[in-house]
Amino acid sequence: MPRILVVDDERDVRAMMSIVLRVNHFDVTEAASIAAALTAFEQSSFDAAIVDIFLAGANGFDLIAAMRERVPNLPVVAVSGMTTLELASAPLDMASVVCLQKPFRPNDLIAAIATARGERRGSDGGHAAAGTTAV
Repeated sequence: MPRILVVDDERDVRAMMSIVLRVNHFDVTEAASIAAALTAFEQSSFDAAIVDIFLAGANGFDLIAAMRERVPNLPVVAVSGMTTLELASAPLDMASVVCLQKPFRPNDLIAAIATARGERRGSDGGHAAAGTTAV
């Protein structure tokens, strides 16, 4: 069962993502802050991470960079209410981060994870779901 780290400071959003992931056979660890995420990341290994870009008082890109220092090819889905164009201007070291714009549907989340992990899913031939893009 793939292990996913879900990082979002909004409890309801984090809970919704976790429910969707568990229903789709993922083992989920939740974190409400960068500090909690880094602690979880140091204590366990993960197959992918979902990171809210705008965390309370913090920058999700910093968290992604810190995780990728330890695991350079970690599949990451960056979640934000920003537009794709704004996310595309993210730091260059965010290569292969899949961006998912809020609000999104459960199927979009699963498709974004599959894209980040390099998997091919469903009848769309593995293309990213609406609202997702690789940076």
